[in-house]
Amino acid sequence: MTTRDQTLITAVSGLPRSGTSLMMSMLEAGGLPPLTDDIRQADEDNPKGYYEYEHVKKLKEDTAWLADARGKSVKIISALLMQLPAAYTYKIVFMRRDMREILASQRHMLVRRGESGDPIGDEEMSALFNRHLQQVERWLAQQPNISCLYVDYNQLVLSPPEPIRSINRFMGGWLDEVAMARVVDPKLYRQKN
Repeated sequence: MTTRDQTLITAVSGLPRSGTSLMMSMLEAGGLPPLTDDIRQADEDNPKGYYEYEHVKKLKEDTAWLADARGKSVKIISALLMQLPAAYTYKIVFMRRDMREILASQRHMLVRRGESGDPIGDEEMSALFNRHLQQVERWLAQQPNISCLYVDYNQLVLSPPEPIRSINRFMGGWLDEVAMARVVDPKLYRQKN
């Protein structure tokens, strides 16, 4: 068993509502500390917390904070991944989820917050998201300083052991798989296709 690489930045990424907060909490339980600021508090949509760090939103203008992310995990939405500077080495755990579930979860969250939904229909939004994901995945595959593991949210929630083993292998084999499995709560899998 190896130990945690203190120079490596682990980014958890994916589309919004794809399971990134779940993965952040699993990695934390497994032994990888998160870089968060707790500004966005847990709520009904994410009862275990969002695991966000405000500086991430300004990644295009400010990368100095990345030094604090070494040896930790940080949540970075897929739209910002291409702003990562080449000066660091990254492992990216990229969450994939059934697109219909992502859209339903986003819609449900907006309704609960009293916000109007996006005027773009699901079919068009799905096409936009899929084009974006293809572009990001092509870019990731070309970066010599980035290794990426794609994790299926649906499989992770319904049958955690194998995805957790894959995540642990990807991270070097030092994570606590039992603690990670305890974080998975199938009752929070609410927008099922």
